[in-house]
This record gives sequence, structure tokens and C-alpha cells, in this order.
Amino acid sequence: MIELGKYCDLKILRNTGAGFYLGDESGEEVLLPNRFCPKKFTINEVLKVFVHHDNDGQKVASSLTPKLTLGEFALLKAKSVADGIGAFMDWGVDKDLMVPFREQKEKIEAGRWYIVYLDIDLQTNRLYGSCKIENFVHNEILTVSENQEAEVLIWKKTDLGYSVIVNNIHIGLVFDNEIFKALNIGDKMKGWVKNIREDNKIDISLQAIGYDNFNDSNTEAILKALEKHDGFLPFTDKSAPEEIYTKFGISKKAFKKAIGALFKQQRIEIKEDGINLV
Repeated sequence: MIELGKYCDLKILRNTGAGFYLGDESGEEVLLPNRFCPKKFTINEVLKVFVHHDNDGQKVASSLTPKLTLGEFALLKAKSVADGIGAFMDWGVDKDLMVPFREQKEKIEAGRWYIVYLDIDLQTNRLYGSCKIENFVHNEILTVSENQEAEVLIWKKTDLGYSVIVNNIHIGLVFDNEIFKALNIGDKMKGWVKNIREDNKIDISLQAIGYDNFNDSNTEAILKALEKHDGFLPFTDKSAPEEIYTKFGISKKAFKKAIGALFKQQRIEIKEDGINLV
């Protein structure tokens, strides 16, 4: 069966005036419209496509990249609102994603951005969006452990920091005093599980856990910056914290540790006016 809301690897079965008909081992077929068809192809060639509904409610394939797939969250812009129906969101494919009124935590307004979850109605087999995020995340049974790397999405600002969605299934928190770069609602990035509390609340770090891992990412960023600037940067341990943060997105303390590690490895020279690649 060709699954909705997901990427599928499908074979080209035949070429028609409307486009390619693609199929899988179940025998089901779906149309890839002409505008998405490659100019060079062979019958039985496998294409990776995204499958969703067209305006007539039929399954259709696309080569466009959606902003989220089934079971994922993303920040989407509301294109329009229809009275009695719901809001229609731009999610990167031809047919806008509807968020029914019953799935709106607050009344959606056209032109504004919202965190949306992509789900499927099992009775109608239609994709829909929901802004009731709490219905799709839980921490009762955790699938992560401390020090584990995870994918996080910045969900909302709180008094303590930012609530984040972890691996599209859990809720975590990044504390304000551990944030060293600007964050925006809807940003997706790597994070690390710093701590799991007794009530299964998850503390997330946006820096690698452990001195070695943390330093590796920072030293790598400094080395790449040096390479882009002909091997010299006018930064030292006396540089202002604001300047270091603006350039590297890390604290001054983290910067000092990183250049200290690079100096010990004899990969840089530390001079009065900056640092040089060796």
C-alpha cells in the first residue's frame, strides 16, 4: 500500500499524457503529474516521491519537498482561513494543508506562523494538520536516555527557557542560562539529553554533553572560520563576550576552552592580536 504523508520509493509503470503512473509491490498506482516528471527516465526506474492528496481527494505523487511528513512538527504559515472549515497552511506542496477548527488551540489568522503536527484521519484516510501539540507528545514512556543526541524543534518560550519537541514525540526544556545563540520558534536543530528527572521531564542541552564532545564541536567551528579567513581571526581570550558570541555562537568560556585545546594540539598560534592556523 502506498502510504500518505510519507516519502515512497515507487517504480515508473507507464508514461501517459497526464504524467507517470507509479506503483509499488502491492499493485497500487499513483500519478506523478507531468510538471514533476524527469525528462530522462526508463520504465521500472524507481523514483523517491512524496505522496499526498490532490484537490479531488485522490493520492498524488510529488517531487516537491514538504516542510513536514506524517508524524512530524513544523512551523507553517497560514495562507487563508475559510469560515466553517478551517485554516489552510503552506507546507511546501501544491495542495495546502488544512487545520480544522477543532484542531486549533487558538483561532488561526492568515499570514501568521504556527507550529503544526501532520496527522491522518483513519476514518476518512485524509491528511490534516493540528495545532494542539500536547495531544501528540508525551513523556510517560521515554525513548531517549541521558547524553543521547536528539532532534529538537523550538516550540515555545517559557519562564525558564524554551520548551522543545524532542524526536517528534517528547517535550523537553532548554534553560535560559544554557542558551548561547538566538533561538526562534520553529527552529530545528540537534540537541543532547542533559538530564532526565524523576517525573520524566527532559532537560535538553544545545551543546554536546561532556567536555570532549562539547569542545570538539567548538574547535571544529573555530577551525572552519579560520580557513574561511585566510588562517587568521582577530579574537583572543581578551575579546568581548558579545563579539565572540556574534561570530561563533558560543560563550567566551567555551571559546577559551576551544582555543586552549587547539593550542595544545599545535593547530593554532595565539598572538596578541588574534589566532593563526599553524
